[in-house]
Amino acid sequence: MNRNRLIPSVDQLVATSHTRTHVPRALVVAQARQLCADLRASTGPIPALADLVDQLDARVMQLLTSTQRPVINATGVLLQTNLGRAPLSVAAQQAMQANAAASSIEYDLAGGRRGERNQHLAPLLCHLTGAEAALVVNNNAAAILLILAAHAVGREVIVSRGQAVEIGGGFRIPDVLRQSGATLVEVGTTNRTYTRDYAHAISPRTAMLLTVHTSNFRLQGFVHEPAMGEVSAVAHEHGILHVDDVGSGTFLDVTRYGLSAEPLVQAQVAAGADIVCFSGDKLLGGPQAGIIVGRVAAIRPLATHPLMRAFRIDKTTMAALHATLLSYAHGTATSDIPIWQMISADADQLHQRAQHLQQRLGQPWCVRACQSTVGGGSLPGETLPSWALVYPHAHPEQLTAVLRQQRPAVVARIAEQAVWLDVRSVLPSDDEHLVACVRSCMPPA
Repeated sequence: MNRNRLIPSVDQLVATSHTRTHVPRALVVAQARQLCADLRASTGPIPALADLVDQLDARVMQLLTSTQRPVINATGVLLQTNLGRAPLSVAAQQAMQANAAASSIEYDLAGGRRGERNQHLAPLLCHLTGAEAALVVNNNAAAILLILAAHAVGREVIVSRGQAVEIGGGFRIPDVLRQSGATLVEVGTTNRTYTRDYAHAISPRTAMLLTVHTSNFRLQGFVHEPAMGEVSAVAHEHGILHVDDVGSGTFLDVTRYGLSAEPLVQAQVAAGADIVCFSGDKLLGGPQAGIIVGRVAAIRPLATHPLMRAFRIDKTTMAALHATLLSYAHGTATSDIPIWQMISADADQLHQRAQHLQQRLGQPWCVRACQSTVGGGSLPGETLPSWALVYPHAHPEQLTAVLRQQRPAVVARIAEQAVWLDVRSVLPSDDEHLVACVRSCMPPA
């Protein structure tokens, strides 16, 4: 018998589906047709009608269920790239909600005419960084590409060999230079570059000196890179630009929390860089964005470049970033912004918090010391002392899989044949959700 004759009709599948009463019929029909097409393309046996209906119902519900869900980050990686990097402050979330409908993003309310969208962020960014001008695009990769496209097409860009890096996700500085139409000129060696290396490589075709902060790895030992002020001086002596990509970018000194120094954006501007660019969703603690600050003459060509329209941010991102910047302007970033709450959290307080959570969860959960990392391509190799809830388990991957199916999902880490929930990366406002989710996964006492 022809096996395709055993495949139920689309009408029969739709009529039998349990989803037909609360899902638009057209959607169920489309999924039923696709199921039948898949059956005809396969070579295996045709399942029973009841099993096919279950498959159809599962397809319909999968289509209607968002795969992006809220997550409690218990990994101990504070800026978890796969979990969206920096969690937003309450003020930033409220600002996004307030501007989700009609917004004055490109409207001058005072004059009743078209406005400029960059006006909302530039004044605050200039105030916080000491720059003359500022611009925001959708991420730091876009910022670099826009800078190169506006200033270096058909010209040379000089980069230290130790800074011609791959930042992540296949984003390589040499590849971006080629894509932009610029020519890469590497100078120095992997571990040591001097100002004279930059100066000797400058030619009439040179557009800029580009310095790139190696934010996701660190060279140690016999190494040297000139200070930013020295690089800027060489560039300006030859009448070219100095562009500094500081990567994660921070306005606050991380050394006060026992971490190695990260370049401060305002210090890079003060050192003389014509353009400084950095991310919005890492150490800044805001939404995904590429922030560009610098001299008016260097920023103006970016604002008018055709790529700017492709790279611009939307109204809710702008609102969230503005709220984030306000926390820095008010001097309340460490108390307002989650990434700084996590970084600045006292280890003794984390211990008390972990003990309180353990008391609510009971045995065999226990509290153990651990180390958290900042993550997100920031502060490579740096850790912060923390405390975790630990559950010894013969098959820890099974428990972590169940935790990921909770609502909100709980993402943990596995070490030493146990499940670890690092409280430094868990927002205190999520403690109740964490307890409820964990309890629902535990076998009855």
